[in-house]
Amino acid sequence: MTHPTDATPATDTPLPYGTPDTPRLAVRGEARLEVDPEIARIAVTISARGTDRTTALTDLTHRNDAALTLIKTYGDAIEKLETGTFSLTPQLTEKGRHERIRAYHGRVTHTATLNDFTILGELTTRLADLDLTRVDGPWWALRPDSPAHRAARTQAVHEAVQRAREYAEALGARLDALLEIADLGAENTAPDQAPGMRGFAGYGRAAVQETAPALDLEPQRQAVYAHLNARFTMTRPVL
Repeated sequence: MTHPTDATPATDTPLPYGTPDTPRLAVRGEARLEVDPEIARIAVTISARGTDRTTALTDLTHRNDAALTLIKTYGDAIEKLETGTFSLTPQLTEKGRHERIRAYHGRVTHTATLNDFTILGELTTRLADLDLTRVDGPWWALRPDSPAHRAARTQAVHEAVQRAREYAEALGARLDALLEIADLGAENTAPDQAPGMRGFAGYGRAAVQETAPALDLEPQRQAVYAHLNARFTMTRPVL
């Protein structure tokens, strides 16, 4: 049995570079697209307060039913309606020798996803016009399977190939083979944390006979990014 020595080359380790006849070329491909959003989300929070638990729950139930009924009247424009959190919290007296419950606060939150922006301003206004109803949003976004993501990745690949070709041509060579593409992510700006996001929030009041005018909400264009590393071999340069 022979043992490797310091002079024995490690033949099983891939070389980080090519050879003089087939040099390796590593480049980065990037793409940034701005596209119109596909969906918008709003959060609707309904509140109620009562001196006893039953009163608070009853009021919260009635207001919640009114808000959900209103949202559902928009039919297919509402792509998804989800309930987030529900709470009923007792409020204790601040002073006194004994703790006593002064009131109960109830709250329930829903998230509505819309695919029709023409009714968004009207819906947010009507919801905010309900008693003790808060509306937050809208948050603009793309769907996870949006064609915009594929377009960004395709553009990043084309840019990587073009960049590599220009490097090779600068050396009097041409690209020979693709060795590797490492996808570093093609992702949309997170709608909940995007800087400068337009939004609307308000506490509703008791409904009046006259309908409040609909808000004019302009969709915010979405930035889609793609980044990748690509490695090629090229023909022998002319130096």
